[in-house]
Amino acid sequence: MPRKNNTTGEQNPTPDPTNGQPRNYQYLHDNSEMEEALDVHPSTHTAATSSFEQDNEQHVAGKRDVEMYIRTYNTLLRSSGEISLKALVQAHYNIDSSLHPEARSPYPDMSAFIYSVLRLPAAIINCNLVLLGQAEEVFVQQGFHVDNWEAVTASARRRKWFYDGKETLAVYVASVSDTDDIVPILVAFQIEWNKIYYLLNADPTTMQLLETRMDRTSPVFAEITKVLRERLHIHLDDWRRLEVIWGDHLWENLHKIGRQRKSFLLRFLGGSHVGYVRATRQWWSPVENLLDTLALQDRPVYFVSSNTHSLLNLMSGSLLNREDELTKFALSGEDPYLADECRKLQEGTVPGNWQNFLYFVAREWIRTPAGKEFARNRFREEQERGIWYVGARHGLEIDAQIFELSKLHQTEIDPRCRMPDMDYLARSQAIILNIDYPLGMAAYRMMREIMENLTNVRGIYILGKAATLNGSIGDVMISNVVLDEHSQNTYWLDNCFVAQDVQPYLIYGSVLDNQKAVSGQGTYLQNRQYYDFYYLANYTVIEMESGPYLNAVYEDQYLTRYPVGENINFARLPYDLGILHYASDTPYTRGKNLGAGSLSYFGMDSTYANSVAILRRIFENEINVVQRQTTRQLETVEEQKAVTEVS
Repeated sequence: MPRKNNTTGEQNPTPDPTNGQPRNYQYLHDNSEMEEALDVHPSTHTAATSSFEQDNEQHVAGKRDVEMYIRTYNTLLRSSGEISLKALVQAHYNIDSSLHPEARSPYPDMSAFIYSVLRLPAAIINCNLVLLGQAEEVFVQQGFHVDNWEAVTASARRRKWFYDGKETLAVYVASVSDTDDIVPILVAFQIEWNKIYYLLNADPTTMQLLETRMDRTSPVFAEITKVLRERLHIHLDDWRRLEVIWGDHLWENLHKIGRQRKSFLLRFLGGSHVGYVRATRQWWSPVENLLDTLALQDRPVYFVSSNTHSLLNLMSGSLLNREDELTKFALSGEDPYLADECRKLQEGTVPGNWQNFLYFVAREWIRTPAGKEFARNRFREEQERGIWYVGARHGLEIDAQIFELSKLHQTEIDPRCRMPDMDYLARSQAIILNIDYPLGMAAYRMMREIMENLTNVRGIYILGKAATLNGSIGDVMISNVVLDEHSQNTYWLDNCFVAQDVQPYLIYGSVLDNQKAVSGQGTYLQNRQYYDFYYLANYTVIEMESGPYLNAVYEDQYLTRYPVGENINFARLPYDLGILHYASDTPYTRGKNLGAGSLSYFGMDSTYANSVAILRRIFENEINVVQRQTTRQLETVEEQKAVTEVS
């Protein structure tokens, strides 16, 4: 990608108010930590200045910088020992990530910091070493018995993490996409940690304020909090979000940050292509065992990649059957927001879907005694309706669900999914296999494994989150062209969905069909020039799974492994193919990224609108299949009668 001079100054969005020197320059100088501050103030001290930065002080990052970043950490991770993330800080700066626009600023980029915090376990605060491996046996072979460690999770990223209780985290990686995700997140977290560290130590009294113990309702405490927040240059909204995320540990965590700089060590334990294949096979094994046990192995399959709540809620009826309990809980006032929204919906003063609201209320109700009792009996109740759940037990943190269409209670299905002739579903032999959508290239490996073992596929439907370059958060995008950055293949699709399939069920957003999508390599590995490059070619959807899924579909249809850099026409496939994305990120709007907020209740609008469209498509297809089968059977019977009468 060609480089160009930056005449707008956008690549330095935060001017330094201290005339070119960081606010804590004197502190750093007095403590002889100038070299150690490389990952805090690159504009002032640079230990590894690249040639293009010498030639062009206002360098604009492009695709080449991202490729160099990826190549740098991949080559470093080949080492059998531990590597320091300090070696990656300059490469991280050079890509000018859209998720980390203030990386070079001396002040915290709280959007990037919070984004990283949400995608790392809370134990990361205590850790200095992160181990990456493909399976439990890999860790054990290297002397790390992670099966005896504490299993920990991150709130915004499904991945298996284990904490040794001291300073080490271990994480399972399911594909190269996990590496492309984990490494930049850790580097960004380290950069922002060290900014906060220096600001906390720029004035000796700041750490003393953190050690203050007093009633949090006291006006004095509020004033101390204000002083602390201003010294750290953290906006009030960001401070409140940290309070929500860290809760009572906020001051404790800041105190830990102030005690020492963060310098992560990273080690990859024996990664290999075969290791990824083996990990995927281990994931599939319990799913296959359940299918064998239920004698469903040879049934027709509709495959869905979405989440583990929307299809379940739409088909099981287990929550809609408790409408009165959920409504009573919402109106109880335990959560003022729920009570207010419930009354507005009942009075018709706000737009919204009642079923979506009940599903949202259930997330809070499930913590009550009645909700906990429901949770204990839920699996049994759902199994009576032919709904089976397979939790992830191995390296891939991807749960699976199996739905037997013939056993669904049709009167309990969400009203939006009901349609004429649904009684035909009672004669259906088909199942739905739904998996909690995987990240990046893991989608390719899982689709390959599924297609190797299930040969009677009637439909493939992919639902996921994406960034939109021309829409708003909550909009739905339907693409008929997908460019996969992993293989550089461009797929031309006959997407089975159009805008009218989703729009009737979407209240707050718009549906944009006939879009072009890019399956990128990682969220941090994208910058402004990256977006500009694709936007000029009319690619408006940036996501991570469609391309890898389509690479697997290619191998299901052709004799060779998926190619590289080709245009591939998928206009005629032997099964239904549908791809839907909802916008969770608008990267052209500065600050509006995945770290700047969440979709919350309103995000359910687009999630369920897409899920309803998928289910209606499956039901319609299967009803047509059963009707044709029934017609053929009747015709056969009539022919036999005619033959009998003649004879």
